[in-house]
Amino acid sequence: MEERAESGGFRVEPVPFAELDGWGFESGSGDLVHRSGRFFRIRGLRARVESADALQEWHQPIIDQPEVGLLGLVCQEIDGVLHFLMQAKMEPGNPEPVQLSPTVQATRSNLTGAHGGRGVRLLECFHSENHSEVLADVLQSEHGSWFLRKNNRNKVVEISPDRRVPEHPDFRWFSLGALGELLGLDGVVNMDSRSVLACLPAHTDENGSLHSDAEVRSWFAGQRFEQSVNAEPVGLSGLPDWVRERERVRHVGGRYFDVVGVAVRARSREVRGWSQPLLRPVAQGVVAFLARRFGGVPHLLVQARAEPGLVGGVELAPTVQCTPENYAHLPADRRPAFLDMVLPVVEESAPALYRAVHTEEGGRFRDAESLYAVVEAGPDLADPPPGYLWVTPGQLGSLLLHGQYVNVQARTLLACVNTGAVRL
Repeated sequence: MEERAESGGFRVEPVPFAELDGWGFESGSGDLVHRSGRFFRIRGLRARVESADALQEWHQPIIDQPEVGLLGLVCQEIDGVLHFLMQAKMEPGNPEPVQLSPTVQATRSNLTGAHGGRGVRLLECFHSENHSEVLADVLQSEHGSWFLRKNNRNKVVEISPDRRVPEHPDFRWFSLGALGELLGLDGVVNMDSRSVLACLPAHTDENGSLHSDAEVRSWFAGQRFEQSVNAEPVGLSGLPDWVRERERVRHVGGRYFDVVGVAVRARSREVRGWSQPLLRPVAQGVVAFLARRFGGVPHLLVQARAEPGLVGGVELAPTVQCTPENYAHLPADRRPAFLDMVLPVVEESAPALYRAVHTEEGGRFRDAESLYAVVEAGPDLADPPPGYLWVTPGQLGSLLLHGQYVNVQARTLLACVNTGAVRL
């Protein structure tokens, strides 16, 4: 990966909005759009989330990218062991330019050649006549706080052992165990790979779980019923509490994220040079599951989390999912539940079952990193508060057979479980 980073000729430089080639602020709405009308736009959003005991309303910029992308992973049995073909791929927003991505990671604009560059390598492996079995194929959400109703097709196909895949220096085969070891390191396996790995078929036997699969689905349906999420797109111009400057759009309180512009050079990408806007969080996020055993069976504490950009409004999320700095100005009782139990792990003053820093989607976010952790909970946390439920990893895996149930942050940690990076 170091060699691929050195050979790629990668350069990412911040630029003011006026120097973004092909991008500009639309007359009237003030949305940041590409002149072709393709790719995506940065627009405004008016959000309202209402539950039985709370009402939240706010405005924010959001990425509107209605097209569905493909996150495709090819696997093959090699010497009796299933291996996965990973790509060393550069994304402009990542601190480390090259990470392990799926075999194919492409938006529809890329797949149809809207960028005018080279075709997507190995796309033919996902045509039905070129693989022997589909192991997973499901639409999954992306970041519901930063994308407006964005979905990707997460697909895993197995090809026959005798089929030869053309070699290329950007592609290598990895066993599932090797990927598990790499998921224990900071910033190596990208978000899209983690999402697809979470969708792999897993053991979903509910014997010993606190709640049956039917009870989990019923609880989740109730949470969606009780939480009303309304997301109304509005113009970026004049968005309350947000200001547009020469080089960024920012929140007046310095919280949440900025919208910035970058110019990119990359010899190994389909297009060798381009510019684009990115969302840049103001600080590192914290994403964590609390875990404990009931009758010897591992369980994870999920929350039913409302996010305005999700198609269904609510999905299952890790116990804690936030950027602590965004709540520093608030009293303790208005900060996220269970954050105090996780912060010692963040500060490395307490042990964890799992701890690593992973980047979020580097194609749309700049320097977006989160500390991902699994923290052992004490025996006193048997009855969680409303909106939280103990489920087994297998139950989460069964829900991933269907889209819009498990959010992308929870999928990252479930991928760590599936690959052995987390020992529960």
